[in-house]
Amino acid sequence: MRLSLIPAMIFLMPLAEIAGFVIVGKAIGLWATLGLVVLSALLGAALLRIQGVGILRRISKESENGGIPGRELVHGAMIVVAAFLLLLPGFLSDILGLLLFIPGVRDLAWKFLSRRIVILGSSPAFNRSGNRPHASTTPQKTGPVVDLDDGDFSRETDRKSPWSDRKRLED
Repeated sequence: MRLSLIPAMIFLMPLAEIAGFVIVGKAIGLWATLGLVVLSALLGAALLRIQGVGILRRISKESENGGIPGRELVHGAMIVVAAFLLLLPGFLSDILGLLLFIPGVRDLAWKFLSRRIVILGSSPAFNRSGNRPHASTTPQKTGPVVDLDDGDFSRETDRKSPWSDRKRLED
């Protein structure tokens, strides 16, 4: 999709939603149309809750296994967008929202988006080998350790320092 078409779509979407309201309102009546709009908002909230928890579990499981949960993160974002579309009044946005709740449609969108998204993992939990380093099994490389006794270290305040409290108290 060309980026120059996005402003036109944003402008035309409310007009298409209004046309959808008129067509559906003529076919089933005013109160049934309003009932469908309220029902779709409730359905969006319920589906977000149900599928959102499942996505969070899959993200957690993928992270625990040492993988990069890019696909699951994008699926979670699509579910949030789908719920938002269902909460908006309008039948075209509801159709788009319901389509995004279908896992096959999300997989198609992921195939399209995966070529354009780069996920960088710098955390040791996101290594490609699938082996997660554990603190008890993997020794940590640290710098030299200096062990000081009480007599080896003393902290004297510099009276000339602007942050020294003694200087202000004595002046």
